[in-house]
Amino acid sequence: MRTLKSIPTALSALALAVGCACTSAQAETLTLFAAGTLGKTFTTLARGFEKLHPGVTVQPQFGGSVKMVKQVTVLHQPADVVAVADYSVIPKYMFTGQEGGKPTADWSIGFLGNAITFIYTPKSKGAKEIHADNWWKVLSQPGVQIGRSNPNTDPSGYQTLQMLDLASRYYKQPDLAAKVLANSPESNLRDTETDLISALQLGQIDYLAIYRSDAVQHHMEALDLPPQINLSDPKYAAEYAQAKAQTKNGDLAGRPIIYALTIPTSAPHPKLAQEFIAYLLGPEGQKVIAANGFIALKHPYAMHRDKVPAALRGLTVAWPE
Repeated sequence: MRTLKSIPTALSALALAVGCACTSAQAETLTLFAAGTLGKTFTTLARGFEKLHPGVTVQPQFGGSVKMVKQVTVLHQPADVVAVADYSVIPKYMFTGQEGGKPTADWSIGFLGNAITFIYTPKSKGAKEIHADNWWKVLSQPGVQIGRSNPNTDPSGYQTLQMLDLASRYYKQPDLAAKVLANSPESNLRDTETDLISALQLGQIDYLAIYRSDAVQHHMEALDLPPQINLSDPKYAAEYAQAKAQTKNGDLAGRPIIYALTIPTSAPHPKLAQEFIAYLLGPEGQKVIAANGFIALKHPYAMHRDKVPAALRGLTVAWPE
């Protein structure tokens, strides 16, 4: 088992395994499809990676995780790395063929964690009195407008529903979720919740269901929800699993929020993609991840670890049962 201290050695091994970037990666474009909440983080990492790899351009695209995956599985768009905000999205859509197609990946690495919360501004209705013990009462008040992402296309959308289900149980308020969602009509939904940050800043909505990392990155007020409901702590996995979110893709059980990534089998530049992932998991990548409000994993988890490229396998531990 390797820790972050062993990563520089592993990175050196990776360089030998995939060849010198300065010669093998000349004038190449590395395409990333990533969850919207990874926008700032992956953009920063992309620029840092380019500085280390002259001639390489990193081109990230961001959106709802399911939407990003389906660009590969259904639309067959080329991507070198796919990163999602819910680790279950990759095995569900990429390990198995979609719509008659072939599998598009056979491994994944869980690389960071997050938590669901609500952010707001001083202009939000109830902002002066809201706190961790009354938040659902404030969000249920008449006239409050709540934004969230579409649970059919984006993990934070269905994770918000799961969190509200857990909150109903935790606070022993059976109608909590229904009352809060009554103030979040379909007109307040977007494919990814980050599309609503400007609406919150402009006062068009009062509260936005979003990840803790976004609160940090945008310097927003955020509720400090207990770990029993915010999906942040793997030790509550059994409790999270009791929560359900109804979506067009079926009922989805709650699980700890762990972001995951993979290299599609059709990736145009798989070796360069390995180098980017090694950079992401290495010391510089970890600094960027922490600075952007994500929860660092002590060890990256590998699903189907035996199929992870050898140069990356040593940076991971097997996914826990």
